[in-house]
Amino acid sequence: MKAFRIGPQTGLDSLIPDTRPDLVPGPGEVIVKVRLVCLNHRDMLVLEGKYGPRRPEDRTPVSEGMGEVLAIGDGVAGLTVGARVVAPHFVSWIDGDFQRSAFAHDVGITHDGWLAEQVRVPAAALVPVPDSLSDMQAAPLASSALTAWNAVVEVGKVKAGDIVLALGTGGVSIWALQLAKAAGARVAITSSSDDKLALARSLGADITINYRTTPDWEKALLDATGGAGADIIVETGGQATLAQSIDAAATNARIVIIGALAGKANEGLANFSTIIGKNLVLTGIAEGSRAMLARLVRAIELHGIQPVIDREFGFDEALEAYRYLASGSHVGKVLVRL
Repeated sequence: MKAFRIGPQTGLDSLIPDTRPDLVPGPGEVIVKVRLVCLNHRDMLVLEGKYGPRRPEDRTPVSEGMGEVLAIGDGVAGLTVGARVVAPHFVSWIDGDFQRSAFAHDVGITHDGWLAEQVRVPAAALVPVPDSLSDMQAAPLASSALTAWNAVVEVGKVKAGDIVLALGTGGVSIWALQLAKAAGARVAITSSSDDKLALARSLGADITINYRTTPDWEKALLDATGGAGADIIVETGGQATLAQSIDAAATNARIVIIGALAGKANEGLANFSTIIGKNLVLTGIAEGSRAMLARLVRAIELHGIQPVIDREFGFDEALEAYRYLASGSHVGKVLVRL
């Protein structure tokens, strides 16, 4: 089979095309024939050697994709050859509360990932794709969409009329916008690009703020909500934006911390007392479980939500896909089709 390996992890050019023997399933395992692969920010960090320790150079990258069952190992029930499937990248987190042991089997990180013609996945982690969903609807669900679902629905407990704030227009934030609107919430979103904000409005965003021209975006959010603030904040910026998110939060808000895309903070949290005064909940999350993914798939099917796909590349163009993602000019998902 054709595959890619991560090489020396010194930059995007470390990605190297490769060939491997076809995979054979062990007990409890399934071999998935890959159809679509979705790139995420952490896939770039892996190639740059910035996502934890360096991995073996022959590791196949990428944590998100979809495909069809090609071969089934002993002891597997409920799956048939040809069935379309997705899986979370923490394949041992089936249900219940997160446990740090999930990091021990992280597809595309600790184990070979989706950027190949075949991928090996524990059968228990797989979620069937309903016939009503296209490949393109299913492919982007298992990473950024699942993270957004965990943030907005599982942790945020969104309800109609809530105000949800998503920082930036990356994959998680765009999914948060779409899922929150499906739940009947009002959504605010930030970006440094007016063009991206226009796209966000076309997806239903109620409040859009350019944080480059309005650096005090938390004040703009409060003004736009009549001083109420946001009930749920999808915090993708990290330390550099957390203080502003706290100021933008409503009383009893949930701030769900996902990433650190904005870099490090210049100073500590000067508004610590605000966390207490507003009775805020600050929670870090790491993607989601197989059970959450199954609920997300049902929601996508019920609401007919279409993912925002920015661009699709061929398998042999995988490096170009990485470079395009790194450029930051995308909105929504960057796909690689096999």
